[in-house]
Amino acid sequence: MGNVAKDLTAGTVGGVAQLVVGHPFDTIKVKLQSQPTPLPGQLPKYSGAMGAVKQTLAAEGASGLYKGMGAPLATVAAFNALLFTVRGQMETFLRSSPGAPLTVNQQFIAGAGAGFAVSFLGTPTELIKCRLQAQGSAAGATALAEVGAAATTAAKYGGPIDVAKHVMRSEGGIRGLYKGFCPTLVREVPGCATIFGVYEALKQYIAGGTDTSRLGRGSLILAGGLAGAAYWISVYPADVVKSVIQIDDYKNPKYSGSIDAFKKIFKTEGIGGLYKGFGPAMARSIPANAACFLAYEITRSSLG
Repeated sequence: MGNVAKDLTAGTVGGVAQLVVGHPFDTIKVKLQSQPTPLPGQLPKYSGAMGAVKQTLAAEGASGLYKGMGAPLATVAAFNALLFTVRGQMETFLRSSPGAPLTVNQQFIAGAGAGFAVSFLGTPTELIKCRLQAQGSAAGATALAEVGAAATTAAKYGGPIDVAKHVMRSEGGIRGLYKGFCPTLVREVPGCATIFGVYEALKQYIAGGTDTSRLGRGSLILAGGLAGAAYWISVYPADVVKSVIQIDDYKNPKYSGSIDAFKKIFKTEGIGGLYKGFGPAMARSIPANAACFLAYEITRSSLG
């Protein structure tokens, strides 16, 4: 099996592991990011991460924590296969000689290239996921309307395909599915550079050199988990902007674009507004990315 095929297969397995472990945390993150700013004297819809978990479980049951999983599950094979394959090809391009280990700086560059590539696939996937996560079961039609500035109605989506059809029909076709592309790009390019660079740096530190082939599973879990945390620390405000842009009402938008969203969030909520949902994101990041990298490494190794 060629290197491309190995990266495709291992990336797919790693992505599925990441999604199964991390999606409930991601749902809470998006709910916190998308809740409207409370009026003076009023309490926010969710008091925090645990409040969002309790309300979601009470209103929708455990399945509510996996809302929106269909879209990333349907594309996780393509997304992670593309991510790890482009990274692998970038590594081949950057190597001084066949088989030579890459420096940490070269891993940062390879990750950035992979992040650029996956932004094109990730934007529509994220848009569909966020819209499904932001709507509740009992008040699904109003959750998005609350986020939109003066929207009075919003569609209640039946699933990923329903979201895609609605956007294609009512929000400018393919272009509508790429709403939030710029903040996705701002998130993925430095984010993927960070996660792969930090992952390799930690592996080399633990191994005491550039040969990391003998590292055990515990070391891979530790490196993968910490690398995932580094990803979110480096790019979280871009993710908040992406989420609010993607669930903004199309006909009566609250934000004119990414810069406008950033300014308005910062003006009304301060720096804390750009870190809404950060706790669940970090809580998700460590186990989800540990699972992803471990599954990738084990699968890649088993393929030779």
